[in-house]
This record gives sequence, C-alpha cells and structure tokens, in this order.
Amino acid sequence: MELIQENPDLSAYLAAGEVIDHDHPLVRETAARLAKNATDSYAYARLAFEFVRDEIPHSQDSGDPRVTWRASDVLEQRTGICYAKAHALTALLRAEDIPTALCYQKFDVVHGLVAVRFNGAWHRQDPRGNKPGVDARFSLDGEQLAFQPDFAAGELDHPVLYAAPHPAVLDALRAAPDRPYLWETLPGELP
Repeated sequence: MELIQENPDLSAYLAAGEVIDHDHPLVRETAARLAKNATDSYAYARLAFEFVRDEIPHSQDSGDPRVTWRASDVLEQRTGICYAKAHALTALLRAEDIPTALCYQKFDVVHGLVAVRFNGAWHRQDPRGNKPGVDARFSLDGEQLAFQPDFAAGELDHPVLYAAPHPAVLDALRAAPDRPYLWETLPGELP
C-alpha cells in the first residue's frame, strides 16, 4: 500500500499542538529518559514504541474507564485506547525530531496507529499493546501490526498519513465521559 502524506511539508509531522503536545514537560522528560538508552534515532524509536506498547495499558484490556486523548495525559495517567496511545507515541517520537504521522485502519470501528519516517520512507507501527492473539512489533522491515484487515469483509487500511488526529477520532475522545460511553461512539468510518 502506498502511504500518502496529507500535508506535503514534512515539518508538519514534527509539529507540536494541543493533542501532540511534545513541548509538555512530562513528554520531554519521558523522551529524555528513553533517549539515554538509545544509540541512535532508530534505537530511540524502538524504545519509545515498546514503552508505549508495554508500559501504558490499553484501557479496554485493563478495564480502566478513563478516557485520555492528549499525549501528556496518556503518559501521566498511564492509560488509553489505540488513538491515545498513538498520540503519546507520536509526541515522544516528534520530541526527538523523528517525523511521525497518525494513520488508521477500518474494522468494525476505526483503529489508530502511527507511521514513522526513516530512510526516506514511512513505516507503520501499532503501539496498541499486545495480548493473546495480538503481537505488534516495531519494524522497518515489513509491518508487524496488531491487526490485518480482511478486505473481503470490508475492512481496510487508510493510506492517508495525518499530521494531527482525524477530527472524527478527536471528537469521539473529547466527548466521552468514560470508556464505556466511548466504546458506543467510536467512529466506524473516517469521513
């Protein structure tokens, strides 16, 4: 699949904002701590991915009712669904000047992941969190995502790489008072 940058300006995939708040002290502190154990940007990206995947539980898996959406809140509260975990990973990667995009897959609902840019190409990564039947890994040599779409069943990979969260995703997160409510209002499509 050919991935398509929504914004042709690569600097958009390094930008901070309200959601991808990599200028926040907690994001900076976490990034600096992870960077101490990295020999290069690839090693840092893998460490950041594994940190978000393994140290921040997916709220559905853990039964946590809280809804997070801002990267710094995900890191502080140590919980989030796929979208929120993708926001946290994006912020950690951008904090170390690694261009990172948000991207999506469609199953019964829209699933969030990220793409990182290395060696002139985008590589999708899924920090959702592993569990029985899910084994996502950081890789630049072929995708190892949490889920693979069944195209015959109408599932798909969205090829667009977003610099900021898709509005449908962000609206659902912001409107949800808790995860059970969010689970009923997750977007099924990206308009």
